[in-house]
Amino acid sequence: MRQVLASSSALLLGMLLLMIGNGLQGSVLGVRGGLEGFSTFALSIVMSGYFLGFLGGSQITPHLIRRVGHVRVFAALASFISAALIIFPTLTDPIVWTLLRIVLGFCFSGVYVTAESWLNNATTNEMRGKTLSAYMMVQMVGMVIAQGILSLGDPSGYVLFIVPSVLVSISFAPILLSVSPTPPFETSKSMTLRRLFQVSPLGCVGMFLMGGVFAAQLGMSSVYAIQAGFSLPEVSIFIAGIFIGAVIFQIPIGWISDRMDRRLVILGAAAVGGVACVVGSIVGTHLYVAVGVAVVAGGMATPLYSLLIAHTNDYLDPDDMAGSSGGLIFINGVGAVGGPVVAGWLMGVFGPAGYWVIQAVLMLSIVGYAAWRMTRRAAIPVDETAAYVAVMPSSTLVASEVAQEWAIEQAEEEAEDAA
Repeated sequence: MRQVLASSSALLLGMLLLMIGNGLQGSVLGVRGGLEGFSTFALSIVMSGYFLGFLGGSQITPHLIRRVGHVRVFAALASFISAALIIFPTLTDPIVWTLLRIVLGFCFSGVYVTAESWLNNATTNEMRGKTLSAYMMVQMVGMVIAQGILSLGDPSGYVLFIVPSVLVSISFAPILLSVSPTPPFETSKSMTLRRLFQVSPLGCVGMFLMGGVFAAQLGMSSVYAIQAGFSLPEVSIFIAGIFIGAVIFQIPIGWISDRMDRRLVILGAAAVGGVACVVGSIVGTHLYVAVGVAVVAGGMATPLYSLLIAHTNDYLDPDDMAGSSGGLIFINGVGAVGGPVVAGWLMGVFGPAGYWVIQAVLMLSIVGYAAWRMTRRAAIPVDETAAYVAVMPSSTLVASEVAQEWAIEQAEEEAEDAA
């Protein structure tokens, strides 16, 4: 790990600053929107804008990079992010905020694609697994730090919007001044959605439903916390719990999934997360209960993303694994666009409990579908399954493909050692 930090420290530092800025803006908007008198449904539209933009950016940015190069794309998109963050407190209108969130989603997606390409190019095959782990930890730490900054600021002013703008601007320096050369940009040809569904119906349906879970869980978290009557420091603790849970449960769930029928692990994780959300819908307005539910729900949701990718890979040849990532990410992104909107509507009907209701319904739907799929196809022997690789839902196609390629390399090395 020391070697990873030495070779990629500038890139990881830049990504840390980007994640802090992104995590802070997402949380402060929900709080500020409430202070401005936005309705819950209006805020849900605002929050969904980010996921719409992110979906578009993930499809368009690769073409921009091929046309004008990494440096220009990164600098341009990061500049738009800084400008958009300053506009939020200046023009407090739901329509303007929705448009700005679309811009932010598009730009952050493009920035992540560019930075992940650099990070992949800066590491060796032997260190790629550790680099991916370091990148995931940087993402999580950045999000948690962002919540700490939120608790110290005043959401009614400008500072909490200026800080992420400054952080994003500063993040240019370590990345653009890195000694790493500009990498070639290549992605695998995506598998058609029809072919992907034929290969793994559970992977496709699960990724669509998990897109809604993630978007509702993260996009509406600050809105829920304010509706539940939490103070600003309590809002920060609640949101941080989601990311802390993801860190705690990622490794043990991955370890279990490599040793038994992965569909059972998917079913179990979704069931635990769904039941936790049911508890949250009943008694979630109590701070400690809400934080506990957030830790469990976040801790189940993030590994489920990786589990569904690994499950899909179980039915693919190694040459097709990287190509499947694009389709799965697209399906997840489509599901994410509607997540905050449905959550906002339910919160308007049921109050704060609606935040947990949507997550419970989606997770328990995965439970039901996984159970049904287990009756339609026999399990693959454990020693023939693909390796579980932790991938964050906020990662782009580049990081996902790199993770799949690393898993393939590990499997090939193990086969050679066994031979």
